[in-house]
Parts: sequence; C-alpha cells; structure tokens
Amino acid sequence: MPKFNKDSRLPLYHQLYDIILNEIETGELKESDKLPSERELCEKYDISRSTVRQAMGELQKNGYIYKQQGKGIFVSPKALKQDLLKFYSFTDEMKKNGKTPSSKVIDFQVVTCDSKLMNKLRCLPNSKLYKFTRLRLADEKPMMLETTYIPMGRFNNISKADLEKCPLYDILRNRFNVIFTKAEESFRPVNTRHDEAVMLEINEDVPSMMIERTTYENEEIIEYTVGIARGDMFEYRVVLEK
Repeated sequence: MPKFNKDSRLPLYHQLYDIILNEIETGELKESDKLPSERELCEKYDISRSTVRQAMGELQKNGYIYKQQGKGIFVSPKALKQDLLKFYSFTDEMKKNGKTPSSKVIDFQVVTCDSKLMNKLRCLPNSKLYKFTRLRLADEKPMMLETTYIPMGRFNNISKADLEKCPLYDILRNRFNVIFTKAEESFRPVNTRHDEAVMLEINEDVPSMMIERTTYENEEIIEYTVGIARGDMFEYRVVLEK
C-alpha cells in the first residue's frame, strides 16, 4: 500500500490525489468503480477527513471522479474524444466510441418564429417551428441536453414518437431526402444551471460546454440547436495543418 510522507513539502491532500490518480491511470480503478468512503480512506492512510475531502474536491474538479448523492464517489468515464473536421452526429460519434446512444424527449412543441429565431433560422415572421429538447445518453449515462428548432414548412408531420424511435438526422435523410451540406458550430464554456445539473446528473460546480449548431442543406438552414454538454465527458479536437 502506498505510504504518505508526512515530512514532505507536498501537502497530504496532494499525495492522496496522486495515489488515487495513479490507480485510475494504471487501471487499478476502472470507469464507474466506487471509491472507498471518506471514513475508509481516513483509516486506511491515517489522515484527517478534511485532507480526504480536499483531495476528492480536486479530483472531482479535474473530472477524474464524480459524486452521486446517497450512493458515493465513482471513477468518471474517460472523456469522449471528438474531432471537429467533418460533419458528425451525436449518434454516430457515440457508436464510434463504442457506446450505445439513446435519447429521451423531454419536451416537444410547436412555436412561432420570433425575431431571435428569424436571425438564427432565416425563417419568415410568424412561421411555425418544431421545438424539442432531448436528453442525449451514452450507455444510459446522460451526456448532453439539446434544444432543437426545425421549420415545420420543410418538415411536416414529425412527432415526439418519431424522435423517441429514431435519430433526427435519420428522419430527415430517410423521410425528407435531406442532403446535409455543412454545419457551423460555436463552443463556449458555461456554468451549469441547477435544472441542467439535475438532468445531466452532475454537480452544479462541474462546468459545461454550450454548443450552438446551424445545419444547412445547400444555402437553406434546416436546423438550429443549442446543446449543453457535460464538461467532464467531452474532449474536442481540431488538427491545424500548415
């Protein structure tokens, strides 16, 4: 068992942090494994509860562990790597990472295009839009909340049941013969709101990434989506070539 050097200039909480991180990186602790309780760690290493809490706080802040109320502390799944060089969908990316994707439709309604949405979708005033919010999951674990707007005039008779059975892009391709030509995305870190944290099963102090996507068929905008992605579960990458 690793031992603490209480004469070291390295704080005890940092030594515990290094011990647990090493167990995660070497595979001794695997994804979703439950960590010992605070009391067990105190007894195991003869350290104070405040030392354990400080180490756990740093591990959680850096995305290595997560807490579930009333259940304990667990090793976080590794961040999903996603390249941003070509058109992608959540469903395809999860499959590429060996995960089983699924969605829960949280809300589904028809709304009227307002001035903000006119700018986002280039829709006519008072035209009708589908608006729906989906919780995106991988292996039944919440990953992202997405609110999507698509024009009813271009895509009629889409229902909540359709979205619960089939990915949106499959519906657009197969039923409406859409050919996706490009998508524009913007990313920015945001604080996680309480309702988002509840849905995503994370603490509010875990940051999230807001992703805005505008999808085109030639020059026509066919989708506008705002997503809140768990900051501890995604790693985005762009390769810059000279």
